[in-house]
Amino acid sequence: MTEPGASYGLWLLVFINSAVFILFAFSFFKPRTSRDWRSFGAFSAFIVALFAEMYGFPLTIFFLSGWLQSNWPRVDWFAHDSGHLPEMILGWRANPHFGPFHLLSFALIGAGFWLISVAWHHLWAAQRAGRLAVTGPYARIRHPQYVGFVLIMAGFLVQWPTLLTLAMFPVLVWMYARLARSEEADSRAHFGEAWDRYAATVPAFIPGWTARQPGRTKAG
Repeated sequence: MTEPGASYGLWLLVFINSAVFILFAFSFFKPRTSRDWRSFGAFSAFIVALFAEMYGFPLTIFFLSGWLQSNWPRVDWFAHDSGHLPEMILGWRANPHFGPFHLLSFALIGAGFWLISVAWHHLWAAQRAGRLAVTGPYARIRHPQYVGFVLIMAGFLVQWPTLLTLAMFPVLVWMYARLARSEEADSRAHFGEAWDRYAATVPAFIPGWTARQPGRTKAG
């Protein structure tokens, strides 16, 4: 096994990549309320932790180095490409950036950003009109933006799993679920029966097969 060398310790890349993805998400999500900032802050912490291991310090590789080297002795685990653990462990011989897990991660990340962007547009239009958002993604799930954040994080986990982000992921999902419940309580207090009709026909996080058009309501 070789030393990390130039594959890690690239803290400028950590900063640049973290800033790019955080600003990209900010441009789609546009947080305004304290609840929005909490959800966005949690996502940002996940992104920083991910890129800190991807380019800065490979904590997961160091921690698992004995097990990895014993089971896959021919892999240089401190080469940058070896951080794509699923491809390496399953014996993917080609460039891991074109491996099945990496391509799946691109699909999940792209779907997450698309969902956040489209959902924000429908929510913004509904709020300007003083009504509840029930069109676009809101016709299928009540919290498309939170689902979008989860899809992005899941995509990064598939691409570059680390012990820290794996530990953070269920905590963040739980946090988003709590934020969603708090948001629903506010919507119910504001919109009353209209919200109840909407919540009775549209699932919170997992979409149904067909879009529905309930009464006009707001979700986040």
